[in-house]
Amino acid sequence: MFTEKRILSVSKLTSLIREVIEENFEHVWVEGEVSNLAVPASGHLYFTLKDAGAQIRCVLFRASSRILKFKVQNGMALVLRGRVSVYDQRGEYQFIAEYLEPKGIGALQLAFVQLKEKLAREGLFDESRKKPLPGLPRRIGVVTSASGAAIHDILTVLRRRHAGVEVLICPVTVQGEGAAAEISAAIRDFNRYREVDVLIVGRGGGSMEDLWAFNEEQVARAIFASRIPVISAIGHEVDYTIADFVADLRAPTPSAAAELVVKSRQELDAQLSNLSHRLSLAMEHSLEGARDRTEGLLAALKDPALWIGHLMQRIDELSDRAARALRGKVSLSQERFVWLSHRLQIRSPALEVERFRERLLIASDRMAGAMRHKIENVREKNAVNAARLSVLSPLATLERGYSITRSRADGLIVRSSDQLEKGDSVTVAFRHGSANCIVETVQGES
Repeated sequence: MFTEKRILSVSKLTSLIREVIEENFEHVWVEGEVSNLAVPASGHLYFTLKDAGAQIRCVLFRASSRILKFKVQNGMALVLRGRVSVYDQRGEYQFIAEYLEPKGIGALQLAFVQLKEKLAREGLFDESRKKPLPGLPRRIGVVTSASGAAIHDILTVLRRRHAGVEVLICPVTVQGEGAAAEISAAIRDFNRYREVDVLIVGRGGGSMEDLWAFNEEQVARAIFASRIPVISAIGHEVDYTIADFVADLRAPTPSAAAELVVKSRQELDAQLSNLSHRLSLAMEHSLEGARDRTEGLLAALKDPALWIGHLMQRIDELSDRAARALRGKVSLSQERFVWLSHRLQIRSPALEVERFRERLLIASDRMAGAMRHKIENVREKNAVNAARLSVLSPLATLERGYSITRSRADGLIVRSSDQLEKGDSVTVAFRHGSANCIVETVQGES
């Protein structure tokens, strides 16, 4: 290709390839399935776009990813617009995406579904946390455009149904860049100052793109956090937004929201008339009952003297019954006293003591006899043991003429002549007294 030998560095070669590719693939549309998605702290999106036969590395830089309405996920089929380039450091070609959308479904519709599922899992749509509307609000807050048809419809209905109610309007942008932030801030401001009893948040009809501010997550969370009841009134009856699901009540149109929030004067007059009629009937019924009870009490009221006579008669009757009861009680007590006295005589302590004394004398005699018998047995045993000891006593042996010889050296009894030698000193014990002797001769056994 080159007429003369030209050596290129890797960087130069890569740069040349990048220029060729970028010049020929500057505006490209491509479709495929997302895999290997990575979202580092930088905010850029890195992923691989693939089909059945090939794959290419893709990057969506942070500036472009911030305008996405939906969340990119692995396995999602996408259509991308961008340019093909080369990443010099790795020598790989890649697709730099500038715009992407889901294949087969609009980006806004996918973002709507994803956010709705997320908030539903967190419980923002639960009926149990929705607040009831006040019966007759004194002041109503409205968050909408100051120049749209919605505020005109709301004020017209409120003046017709209840001209005395106060309305505070917080004008906001209801579509386009920054609309969601203004709507959220207005809801928070109303909650901060607590100047109203109920809030109407809405706008007139439009396309999905026009209504998109009410599908933003920050608006949904501002409505959920509101301590003031919120009525959503967005678009026409067929239009549904995320705000409708979070709000305490959804009105199909702004005019319907105004009709829901206050009752008409005719309705209030009818309700007051009905309550007044019911109150009159209740009062008449109560007075009639009181009158009947009074007449009954008057009929039951009799001459006090007659009542006193009846009471005196009752007192006499009770006194007589008390006297009879007392006499019966005394008689019963006397009979019990006689019975107890007889029992006490039968079980007199003196008789019991005498019986115990007799039993003690008998036991004492038996014990004395037993002791004498025991002593006699002991004496007899002692006599027998003494006789046995006398027979076995060494003294008795000595009495018969025997003696006991001990070595004076160690005091041991000499039992054999083998224990002695000539000249040994011994002691001979007799029945009466002893003698110290010197051995002159020693004779063995014969």
